[in-house]
Amino acid sequence: MASARLPLIAFAGAIILGLGAWSGLAAQEMPAPGTELAQAERVVPESQAQVQLSFAPVVRQVAPAVVNVYATRIEEQSASPFADDPFFQRFFGNRSPMFRSRPRESQSLGSGVIVDSSGLILTNSHVVSGADDIRIALSDRREFAVDLVLDDAKTDLAVLRIRDGAGVDLPAIQFADSDELQVGDLVLAIGNPFGVGQTVTSGIVSALARTGVEASDYEFFIQTDAAINPGNSGGALVDLSGRLVGINTAIYSRTGGSVGIGFAIPSNMVRVVAEAGLNGGEIVRPWFGAKTQIVSADIAESLGLPTPGGAMITDIAPDGPAARAGLQPGDVVTAVDGRAVEDPSAFNFRLATRELGTTATLSVMRGAQTLELPLTVEAPPEPRADQIAQITGNTRFAGAIAEELTAPVAQEQGLPFDTSGMIITQIEPGSPAEAMGLAVNDIILSLNGVEMTDAATFAQVATQRPRTWEIVLQREGEVIRTYVSG
Repeated sequence: MASARLPLIAFAGAIILGLGAWSGLAAQEMPAPGTELAQAERVVPESQAQVQLSFAPVVRQVAPAVVNVYATRIEEQSASPFADDPFFQRFFGNRSPMFRSRPRESQSLGSGVIVDSSGLILTNSHVVSGADDIRIALSDRREFAVDLVLDDAKTDLAVLRIRDGAGVDLPAIQFADSDELQVGDLVLAIGNPFGVGQTVTSGIVSALARTGVEASDYEFFIQTDAAINPGNSGGALVDLSGRLVGINTAIYSRTGGSVGIGFAIPSNMVRVVAEAGLNGGEIVRPWFGAKTQIVSADIAESLGLPTPGGAMITDIAPDGPAARAGLQPGDVVTAVDGRAVEDPSAFNFRLATRELGTTATLSVMRGAQTLELPLTVEAPPEPRADQIAQITGNTRFAGAIAEELTAPVAQEQGLPFDTSGMIITQIEPGSPAEAMGLAVNDIILSLNGVEMTDAATFAQVATQRPRTWEIVLQREGEVIRTYVSG
């Protein structure tokens, strides 16, 4: 993040409760200086509601469904700060007691939201990812051990389920349509900031559809000025009816405390992850079959668009959903089912929240034409058996499973659709492939000068026993050439 911007801080646990706007008194003309206010302007309250306005009814309704999340991690820590120093290793050797690692326990604190009475809880991925033990505490101080059902780093959401929760009936929050939220709606934040206990803060929705907040494929955040602090991540944004509008995830801050700029994941995305947790713990997202880019002011002018905005199609996979819908390079998608698309992140969000098997209507600008194109919302095709290679036997690649880099996989990895290679999908622990240094999502481009164009070629070459392997692979966008003994 550029130094001019405030640092982004992702926190563990809060709940934001969205409230609709209060109706204010109608503005009246002020009397002339020196005159008294008219008697009609002074009204004696006639009911308890007129005397006291309060968020308490909403808090009473929602607070029992807000939980504290405690995640414990066991990490290896060197006994000495000089353990990684080559100078000390040279003189003392790696077997010295000063280089021996020892386990260290670390804990993170967050919040969560019960979304199903059977004990299904939503929180942030960064709160629980990598945890060895996770527990939750209810507002009535009951504690439960929970299992991690789903950890989705792409959305920074995780699903927990109470362990041995048979017979436990818990209060749950209902989902609202986050697309109905408006800038200016009042919100409440309920969570456990700094571990002081359940706390409520209030604010408004400051902005919608914020992007550039986190490194995510589905950036489309609700911004709020409700006070959010460490311990608040994983909380909920609800409306005046106590329905879930979003899950809090991060803030901008110079100090680590709230400065009134917090972000929440919209409930329409949260619902997708929650349903996946209920239905087996696997998320199957739609695939588009086309690449997009931001429409800048220069691009908008060159395309004859009145204003910059939308997602411009730059590349299309043959026989993918976008191609079958009739999209072409240069088209600009401006809306999905009537909902405006400001940029590619907004388009990804709109598509990801559509149900598989349905049809979405894309509003498209093609030159001076405005088109409405039907797009089938479908899952990426599963790889065929002949597109997968599992390496066994006496070879350095034994224990690796790889599949051909098809168009859906290339889109998932952010690669051109015509990229060829074999992507590693699984590495058996303790196998020769792991010892050699291969990792999941490595893309094998060539072995000993032979291009990896399909699974059969990879299986044939990888089972050989040459004296030396020349491996060209792509890892996290970087092409690496390495040599390994056979």
